Amino acid sequence: MAKTSPAQFIREVRQELAKVTWPSRRELIATTVSVFAMSALAALFFFVVDQVIAVAVQLILGVGA
Repeated sequence: MAKTSPAQFIREVRQELAKVTWPSRRELIATTVSVFAMSALAALFFFVVDQVIAVAVQLILGVGA
């Protein structure tokens, strides 16, 4: 394996970063909002499912408050 000098490594990193397509501010905000919304929706779904399962277990086993 050939060794790369630190200066060459930095040059290659900068070249690769120049190839990256960065999202616009609008795209970034829209994506961030959608991630938070889907996370909240998933949290709500799992909360409801957990509550339903807890009630079912209490009814079946007759335990709990």
